[in-house]
Amino acid sequence: MNPYKYLILFAFIFSTAIPSHAQNFPQKAVRLVVPFAAGGSTDIVARTLAPRLSEIWGQPVLVDNRPGGSTVIGTEIVAKSPPDGHTLFITPAPFTIVPSLMKRLPYDPQKDFEPVTLINTTPLVTAVNPGVPAKNVRELIALAKSKPGALNFGSSGSGGSNHLAGELFNAMAGVKLVHIPYKGNAPALADLVGGHVDIVFNGLTSAIPLIRSGRLRALGVTSLKRSSALPEVATLDEQGLKGFLAVAWNGVTAPARTPKAVIDKINTDVVKLVKTPELVERLKADGSEPAGYTIEQYQKFLRDETAKWAKIIAAAGVKGL
Repeated sequence: MNPYKYLILFAFIFSTAIPSHAQNFPQKAVRLVVPFAAGGSTDIVARTLAPRLSEIWGQPVLVDNRPGGSTVIGTEIVAKSPPDGHTLFITPAPFTIVPSLMKRLPYDPQKDFEPVTLINTTPLVTAVNPGVPAKNVRELIALAKSKPGALNFGSSGSGGSNHLAGELFNAMAGVKLVHIPYKGNAPALADLVGGHVDIVFNGLTSAIPLIRSGRLRALGVTSLKRSSALPEVATLDEQGLKGFLAVAWNGVTAPARTPKAVIDKINTDVVKLVKTPELVERLKADGSEPAGYTIEQYQKFLRDETAKWAKIIAAAGVKGL
């Protein structure tokens, strides 16, 4: 037999072997690990996707809640799972924050994961007690500069997304709002309504009813585009803080060394779902904006978020968890 035929045969077998991973995926139930308890926004996103992915893949897709350790417990489970696509991580914003707050992690966030796609982003809203004499972000900055250290902002706790959004505001606006940490968003909002704190950078879902009722005043949203849930409220970027971006988000990430063909398939299927009218409507009803990124876009997003928060955490002297 002509020796070149062996080379051609080998090349054919090799070229068809990689796509076969995707053709055979999934071969069993797929687990979506959520690093929080049931009922939160990340869990809701996972439970929205699970039955629809199950229909597409013809296998059960199960949500596995693994709370604790500031998301480290669930994240570690995914990092150490078999790299075959059958364990996926519904990745929240702390994934890019925790590495700068913890000196030692049981996983390497850069090396132990493969990015798949960004599902959605949820902007925060900069809201004040109506007694604060500022009607927009420019007026808030002017007020803060006229009274250094006099204004404060509440958050759900040190190192959380809404705390770091406030520190990003301090850095970009050149002001010093004093941070007041609470044990959760609810008490922070309650004290804002009561006038015990001046400002919050809070998730839209819980803040909108208070804004609509007039108990809070919305000054700006922290995404680069206006939120469909509060279209009348300008972004901080529009109001002079160019490039200001501080959003809650959820993505899909897989263990490192998962075959690229499997990653590509998961990306294609999740993005297709995220862009269906049903999912778009569901996400927007919760104050979120659908994303559906390519693998490369999501990879860049993770890099940018990690670098941004590392810089802010260091500059503000935020203590580790």
